[in-house]
Amino acid sequence: MWPSRDYTRLTIEAQAPVKYEVLSVSNPDRIVLDLETDMTPALSELDGKLVADDPYVKGLRVARNRPGVVRVVLDLKTEVRPEVFTLAPVGEYGHRIVLDIRPVVEVDPLAQLIEGKAKEPQQQVARFATIVIDAGHGGEDPGALGRRGTREKDVTLMIARRLKALIDNEPNMRALLTRDGDYFLALDVRVDKARKVKADLFVSIHADSYKRSTARGSSVFALSERRATSELARLLAQKENQSDLIGGVKLGGKDDYVKKTIIDLSQTATIDYSLRLGNSVLSRLGSVNTLHKAHVEQASFAVLKSPTIPSILIETAFISNPDEENRLKDRRYQDQLARAILDGIRDYVAKHPPRPASSLALN
Repeated sequence: MWPSRDYTRLTIEAQAPVKYEVLSVSNPDRIVLDLETDMTPALSELDGKLVADDPYVKGLRVARNRPGVVRVVLDLKTEVRPEVFTLAPVGEYGHRIVLDIRPVVEVDPLAQLIEGKAKEPQQQVARFATIVIDAGHGGEDPGALGRRGTREKDVTLMIARRLKALIDNEPNMRALLTRDGDYFLALDVRVDKARKVKADLFVSIHADSYKRSTARGSSVFALSERRATSELARLLAQKENQSDLIGGVKLGGKDDYVKKTIIDLSQTATIDYSLRLGNSVLSRLGSVNTLHKAHVEQASFAVLKSPTIPSILIETAFISNPDEENRLKDRRYQDQLARAILDGIRDYVAKHPPRPASSLALN
C-alpha cells in the first residue's frame, strides 16, 4: 500500500493472472475487492500494510469469503473514486492488480501551493517565481539502486525537500513538490501539476546508475526535439521514460493537453530557456561535484515535455558509483547539492524574471 495526499494505491502481485471483482458499498463507505484465489500468508498480512495516517482508508480486513475467493474490505474515511486495473509483468514485477483510491475532488496543486507558503515577502516583488520540484520515481518505482541498497527515489525526495525549503526562504520565489512522500506519480501527472500552477520553472531531481561503477559526476539535461546529444543521454531518457511501465499507469483517457504535449514540436523557445537554466545550474553544481559533462545534454525525456515551461532534469550523481552513493546518503552533501541548484535557479531568475502579468501575482 502506498498512501499519499494525492491518492492511496493498493497493489496485489501474483505469479499468474488473478480474476477479481470490485464494488463500492455505502453506509458505511467501503470498497470490496474479491480475488479468485486461495488465502496466502501475504494476503493474511495485508492489514499490516495500512498506516494510521492514510488520508482515505481507515481499516482493512482480509478473509476467505467462499471456496476459492478471498475478500479484501477497505473501510473508508471519506467518499472516494476507486480505479482498478491490471498490469502485465515488467522488470522484477509479476502480474499485478492495482487499486487506486482517489478523492472525489482531486487535490488542487494551486491550492496546495498557496497553502504551503507561510512566509511573507521580504521585499516588494512583481510576483513570485513559481518553481515546481519533481522528485524522481517513488512508490513501486524505486529508480536506480546503489550497490549498498540506496534507492534513488529516497535520495531524490530528500534533496527535493531541502531544495523546496531553500526556495521558500527566497524573497521572490516559492516552490511546489510534485510528490512529498513515497508514492508513484505518472510522468504526465508531474508535468500537469506544473501546468496547473502556471510554473515558471520545472526541475526534476534524479540520481541515476550506469553499467560501469566508475561513472561519476553531475549532469543536467534539457529536452531534445530530435536526437539525443550522446548515447548516455539517450539511454538515460529511455530508462526514465520507463517509469510509467514500472509504476503502472491506467491506459486510455489521457488528457488532451498531455496528448498535445507529447507530439508538440513547437517548443524551440522553451528549450532555449531550458538550456539557459540548465547552464546556470550546471555551473553551480561544478562547485560541489565533478561534472560528468561540462555542457547541458539533451534527450527526449517525457517529464520535460512541457511546451511553455523551461524544464531541466538533474542527475545529481551516479548512485551506481560506491563513492557517490555514500555522498548521496549524507545529509550535508544533500544540502550542498540543494544549495547549488538554488544558486543556479537564482542566477537564472535574476536574468529572466517572471512576467508580472499573472493570475498568481503575490497569491
